[in-house]
Amino acid sequence: MRITMIGTGYVGLVSGVCFSDFGHDVICVDKDPSKIALLENGEVPIYEPGLDTLMAKNVAAGRLTFTQDLKAAVDGADAVFIAVGTPTRRGDGHADLTYVYAAAEEIAHAITGYTVVVTKSTVPLGTNRKVQEVIEKARPGLDFDVASNPEFLREGAAIDDFMRPDRVVVGAETERAAEVMAEIYRPLFLRDFPIITTDLESAEMIKYAANAFLATKITFINEIAALCERTGADVKQVSKGIGLDNRIGNKFLHAGPGYGGSCFPKDTKALARIGQEHATPMQITETVIKVNEEIKRRMIDKITDLCGGSVNGLKVAVLGVTFKPNTDDMRDAPALTIVPALVGSGAQVHVCDPQGRHEGEGLLPGVHWIEDPYDAAEAADAVILLTEWNEFRGLDLARLAQAMQTPRMIDLRNVYSPEDATRAGFAAYTSIGRRDLAPAG
Repeated sequence: MRITMIGTGYVGLVSGVCFSDFGHDVICVDKDPSKIALLENGEVPIYEPGLDTLMAKNVAAGRLTFTQDLKAAVDGADAVFIAVGTPTRRGDGHADLTYVYAAAEEIAHAITGYTVVVTKSTVPLGTNRKVQEVIEKARPGLDFDVASNPEFLREGAAIDDFMRPDRVVVGAETERAAEVMAEIYRPLFLRDFPIITTDLESAEMIKYAANAFLATKITFINEIAALCERTGADVKQVSKGIGLDNRIGNKFLHAGPGYGGSCFPKDTKALARIGQEHATPMQITETVIKVNEEIKRRMIDKITDLCGGSVNGLKVAVLGVTFKPNTDDMRDAPALTIVPALVGSGAQVHVCDPQGRHEGEGLLPGVHWIEDPYDAAEAADAVILLTEWNEFRGLDLARLAQAMQTPRMIDLRNVYSPEDATRAGFAAYTSIGRRDLAPAG
């Protein structure tokens, strides 16, 4: 199959590379000349483990190319995927579909034969039918179909998610379009991965409902963690106890400083807005959005409390600022709430993150970027573990404590334990949903 992928952001690039690894001929299109130049030079503009190697393999095999020329890329394609950004629109919380509709109109003028136009971007209900209207208006009588194919990629594990998915969702309402999509995903079908074919609206809703449910699960355990702190329960034991129930499952039950990233914040807001527009308020989702922001702010209080009520004049080391490990994505990361609050309260903040500096330098002014966690903690009054990178899971806590001016740890990912901290020489330790190690004296 010949596939055109419009947009070389996270979803477009990962999908395009993986489709080419299925054996399809893929052309990735982007209007940004600097991005295309990077890709043609073999450089990946995003951080995703293994993506550079897989991209190089398929470029060398002649199955994967990059271009700015949308018209040439669409000419003769069996399927054209729209994978452009749908950021939250300012003022109303809805997804901004400007780029989606602009791409649809350009595709209409470039199609030369029957083509399936596939929306890969996350879009509100009704968007695919609007895409169809845009194309029909631009080129009446054009031979095409529209399909919805939402992505379910976890940053940091995107290639594995694409190659071994829990499911593939396809919204297609003609047999012809369904057959094209089945051929595209045939390698997965042959390996018995489930492919679900639905109507357009159901495919759109599945994406939003899935992300809202996962965001709810995260927020629920974070609320339980706050109650555990008040009652003396241990949230790690609680999470394990409820996660062993097959009806609940153990995924997304790890207490922390709140969710962030490119999907959950944007998609929960969009779903809430869709509900309002259809006079069916998504009250649970609206509460999840509100509580998640409160959880991020509560982390600031935990840090301040462990530092004796104020961080003014203190040196604070922050380990990890991306919203999760194995990505350079800073979008809606808890660090964007916590770190500026520390800087604004007079703390001298030293940040260490394996991949976060490129994005973080522009988003976190007033901090010092340090490459090594032990250097970041040198003479510090507190160390905050904010993102659970592997590099921070096996720290020599004794060495860390000895390097500090005042050995205090705020472990916002529950990587360590109070017992670990005590043995290492920390005078104070706090985490999420567990008993604290009170400051000595």
